[in-house]
Amino acid sequence: MPEVILVFYAIMSAAGFLIMAADKRKAKNREWRISEKTLWLVSIAGGAWGAWIGMYTVRHKTKHAAFMIGMPFLSAAHLGLAIYLYAIL
Repeated sequence: MPEVILVFYAIMSAAGFLIMAADKRKAKNREWRISEKTLWLVSIAGGAWGAWIGMYTVRHKTKHAAFMIGMPFLSAAHLGLAIYLYAIL
């Protein structure tokens, strides 16, 4: 059962990274953007690590205080939750 936690966070982190990279690409191409609400929802749902890595890899949202503070906080919260769930399962 603990493997499910790892798989879940791996999938969500990949989604967080990909959605951050996609929004950066859309911004460069002046296309219709992915809303910040969607970026946050994917991060809150478990993709914070990937979104945080994506922020720095593609240099996207790194000047926004909410993302600069929120993503590390959310990542730490998810790490704590994952450790807790791993311990009780």
